[in-house]
This record gives sequence, structure tokens and C-alpha cells, in this order.
Amino acid sequence: MSTLLHPEASGANNDAGTIKSLLEYLDLSQLNCLNESSTHTFKSIVSNKAKNTSSVDYLLSDADEQLLLTIPFNQSVRVHSIAIQSSSFDNAPKRIKLLVNRPSLGFEDVEDADEPEVAQVLDIPKQDVQLGTPINVRYVRFQAVNSLHIFVSANHGGEDETRIDSIDVFGLPVETTKSLSGLKQQEGQ
Repeated sequence: MSTLLHPEASGANNDAGTIKSLLEYLDLSQLNCLNESSTHTFKSIVSNKAKNTSSVDYLLSDADEQLLLTIPFNQSVRVHSIAIQSSSFDNAPKRIKLLVNRPSLGFEDVEDADEPEVAQVLDIPKQDVQLGTPINVRYVRFQAVNSLHIFVSANHGGEDETRIDSIDVFGLPVETTKSLSGLKQQEGQ
């Protein structure tokens, strides 16, 4: 599995522009998380549409280690990488499954699903979850994403609760990509 130190710092880009955080494109009204604690919610760590830096706010699972996060965007995006950080290693996500553009999704839809039913399955290494290092996804499978779904199936310590302090999604908005391509074509005429 390859990781990216930081999209901005490494100058990661493609012909359309620089990879950046996509949290600013979140549709907070459609945000959802199944099995979240009522006191430590998903919305608490993304409501500012920026990486959570608060040590007070974090997402915590409720009944067991599983979480099912729905991350809706207000426009189509291309996802390049994701970063998940936890200050509690034993409670940190270890195995996740990524899905895209599912109108409704429950645990029964993803628990036994594997690739290609899900876009990608990732095991997050200890150092990446401690540092919140962006992990590249199979970019070709994440080209026109309106909603990203993250199923946390296990944590590093086999604990009953999973804890996520921050989450970030990196990539490009599709409209910006199209606009920049159009501008390049106009300049060439």
C-alpha cells in the first residue's frame, strides 16, 4: 500500500490542478454515521468543513467497533486519498471498506462485501492512523463521487469502541477539473 506524505506538500497534482482537502464540499445536511455514540458524533469532527484539531471532539462507535460513515458532497469530486487519525491506537480503525454513490446503505450491505462489490478495502497501518497520513485510493474507482461511504470493520486493538479524531478526504472537485480543461482548450484556440 502506498501512502502520500501530504498532497499539498508533495505537490501532488494532475493536469487539472492540485490535490486538496474536499471537506469544504461536504453536504452537512446529508452527513450520516451508523453506530455512532450520541455524545461523540461524526458531525462533531467535520462540521467546520476542515480537519478537526480539537482534542475534545472525536467520533466514537456505540454498540461495537463497527462504524458506517456516509460523506456526501455538494458536487461531484474525484477522490485521490483519505486520512484517518486517532489518538487512541487500540481504538483506531484498522480495516475499512470504501464505497461510492450508494443511496442507502446498512451494515448488512457491507459486512461480508469485498472487492469489486466495494470500491476498495484498506488495512490502515499503525503509523498512518497515528499520524493521520493520507492513504492513496485506487483513483480510477473514485472519479465521479457524490457520496463516499467508509465502513470501519475492525480496530487495531480488537476493542469494543472505535475512535476517530479526524478524517480528511483529498482530491479535486469535478466542476473545477472541467472548467480548467475548458480554459486550457480556449487558450489554445
